[in-house]
Amino acid sequence: MQDFLLSILSHSFTWGLIAGLVLCLVVWRTGAIARREQKREIKRLNTELTDLNKHLGQQLKITASGNEALNAELASLREKNENLRVSIATLQQKPGKAEARLLQVYDRAVHLLLERAPGFAPAWESAIRDAEAHVADSESGLTKLVRRVTRPALGAATTQTTSSDPG
Repeated sequence: MQDFLLSILSHSFTWGLIAGLVLCLVVWRTGAIARREQKREIKRLNTELTDLNKHLGQQLKITASGNEALNAELASLREKNENLRVSIATLQQKPGKAEARLLQVYDRAVHLLLERAPGFAPAWESAIRDAEAHVADSESGLTKLVRRVTRPALGAATTQTTSSDPG
């Protein structure tokens, strides 16, 4: 049997076959190790992917709840805005509001005239002093009674004649 083994080992074909089988075994072993590593990597990536899917689901839920809250707040603010717009329209229609607005317009116009017309200011200041004196007189005493009885224009004429009288 030994002779038979020695005769087989002495052929170059046998040595080529042995070298090919060893090479095949090394390649198979390397491939098996690579496949094992790839399976581990795939398992790790699947775990990470599952974790990322869970995280993404949580983020989507959080974003959805935040969007719902923002939409609810936006609807509430739109309703408040509409209520305030209606309230402003109602308040502007109340008696006296139009007159107050007109007074603001006139006040602004007077200030613009004071800026633009230099000769207007002294006459305006004199007219204001006369009007203040007239109002002060009409709030007390005889002029108040006359103003209630007669029209305001007649009361103004009466006040001018009584204030110009020295007595």
